[in-house]
Amino acid sequence: MKRTERNRIGFLIHDVSRLRRTAFDHLMKPLDITRSQWWVLNGLSIHGNQGITQSALAKLLDLGKVALGGIVERLEARGFVERRPDASDRRINRVFLTRKGNQILEQGWKIGLTLDSRVMRGISMARKNLLADILQAMKLNLIALDAVPGSKAQVRG
Repeated sequence: MKRTERNRIGFLIHDVSRLRRTAFDHLMKPLDITRSQWWVLNGLSIHGNQGITQSALAKLLDLGKVALGGIVERLEARGFVERRPDASDRRINRVFLTRKGNQILEQGWKIGLTLDSRVMRGISMARKNLLADILQAMKLNLIALDAVPGSKAQVRG
């Protein structure tokens, strides 16, 4: 196998990811929300009524605490999230998704589904499933390398 053929898969994965992020950003522009903000809302949605601490959310999303803090502040100012003291430890705040945050999250999911359907147009379900299986196997192989700090804690489907 030629060197360019070996590198092609990594390049394609990177390029497809970059192009999809750019397209998603463009489609989210009318909602006046960034991909990073939407990603935080999505992470919060997993925790429902229990909320989550900012530290745990930063770890879940693989974001720095300071970067996440700025995003949460902007989301809170717009009414998408709410910070409340933890029931058992008042020194800790938990972050909760608000009704308004859920609404914008739903709109983002619809945009993402529409985008994915357009991106995958003309690709059979069997090939989509194969692609998903291959990418999942690659992800697990990368996590097993333990070359990415904290990656073992991030095994998500």
